[in-house]
Amino acid sequence: MTAVELRILGIDPGSSRIGFGLIEKKGSILSLIKTGVIEIPKGDAAEKLNALATEFKKLIAESKPDAIGIEKLFFSKNVKTGIEVAQARGLLLHLASGAAPVYEFTPQQVKVATTNYGGADKKAVARMVAMILKVPPLRILDDATDALAVAIATAGIHQALRSS
Repeated sequence: MTAVELRILGIDPGSSRIGFGLIEKKGSILSLIKTGVIEIPKGDAAEKLNALATEFKKLIAESKPDAIGIEKLFFSKNVKTGIEVAQARGLLLHLASGAAPVYEFTPQQVKVATTNYGGADKKAVARMVAMILKVPPLRILDDATDALAVAIATAGIHQALRSS
């Protein structure tokens, strides 16, 4: 009997770019399929959200995920940025929920899932993401690395929920 393959999309929401990471889970093996960022163009809120919606819909259509993980909003001292991230995150949650089961994680939960330490720094998370996915150190934006970490966290919880 062969292991079921799952495609898992991780999302790291932001105000000017959205990190994404697509992985595949076959048995207990996780593999990198694709990672990157969606750049949000400057403009008023409606223009930015419309552009994000268009790009995110394309990403979902291309990746065909079985599960989607998204990082919860981390408190921002800059209220304007916090509002922009919250608006983008709300849109992403709405679009994702129509495509696959959605799982949400705090930054600390993502760090624990990848490093076993909730206070890990970005470099430690990046090292562990590369080790877990069995790829050379990734030279990508933190947004994309964080999204891959969210995908890894999602792989664990999605499988556990499906098994119960």
